[in-house]
Amino acid sequence: MKSSKIILMACALFFSIGAQAAPDVVRLGNLKFAHYGAVSYMKEIAFKYNLVIEERVFAKGLDILPATIAGEIDIAASALDAAVAGRANGVPIYVVAGFAKGGARIVGRSDLNIKSVADLKGKKVGVARGGAQELLLAAELSKNNLTWSDQPGKDVQIFFMPFADLNQALMQKNIDAMCQSEPQSSQAINKGYGVEVVKPYDTPIGEPVRVLVMTEKMYNEKRDVAERVLKLFVEASRTFQDNPKLAEKYVREQMFKNQISHEDYQDAMSNASFTYDVSLEHVQVTADLMKKYGVGKLAVAPVAKDWVRLDLLDKAKKEMKIK
Repeated sequence: MKSSKIILMACALFFSIGAQAAPDVVRLGNLKFAHYGAVSYMKEIAFKYNLVIEERVFAKGLDILPATIAGEIDIAASALDAAVAGRANGVPIYVVAGFAKGGARIVGRSDLNIKSVADLKGKKVGVARGGAQELLLAAELSKNNLTWSDQPGKDVQIFFMPFADLNQALMQKNIDAMCQSEPQSSQAINKGYGVEVVKPYDTPIGEPVRVLVMTEKMYNEKRDVAERVLKLFVEASRTFQDNPKLAEKYVREQMFKNQISHEDYQDAMSNASFTYDVSLEHVQVTADLMKKYGVGKLAVAPVAKDWVRLDLLDKAKKEMKIK
């Protein structure tokens, strides 16, 4: 009888350990930029929350949307513009946090005398379609009373190309300026073929906030997993905020495989910051200006309160004693 009890207890312990040892897999869509580093770092400490983060890196935010629709992505780091465009087109996602602010510059060729946005008149400007940079560029051009199109005939001709191609196009003088993310914009300046024209934060958008989005399915049907994901996100972000040396080492060595220098990283992060937060107001202003400027070709600007869900973030911050 005693041996039977011991066997039953051993079985119970075995199954208990087995249950704990089966982590939930969460599929993350991410981009390769310096200020996306804390989101990428989530996979390194996911075990603490009984999670496995499977990261898939995309060329641009808009590319994540088809994968989300196909059920291949659960959470994603996104420019808010791409998230707005996705939601407006029926992609079932919620904004659940912000993860970075800033991270953009308008950079001109160093051999041209481009000192202000007004000097872009008559110039060719490159930008990636569907990211924060496209909306920031439109807002700056509008503020300076410049017209623009991807066809000739306006004050500024826009050339849409992937983030990865912009620096090469500027260096080869195929474009005169670019609105680019970090650390690529800092690299262009540090390597001498680009000069800063402006950090484009003096419009109603202010500093753009990149957002963490989650599928409605995960938010509504996998509540326990969703809560753990947000706790993981908050810890990863706090770690990068509290330990800048770790953040730099991880971004430079793990994300960029030592392809960016210490100076590139420092310059990039002097123009960006890690955060947790995003407001309903910022989401709505971004959506409204996208509609106004034709960014994302929105039929209707989605209403922020219908798809911004910050309750999981608030709960995670409260439990982790973060204001």
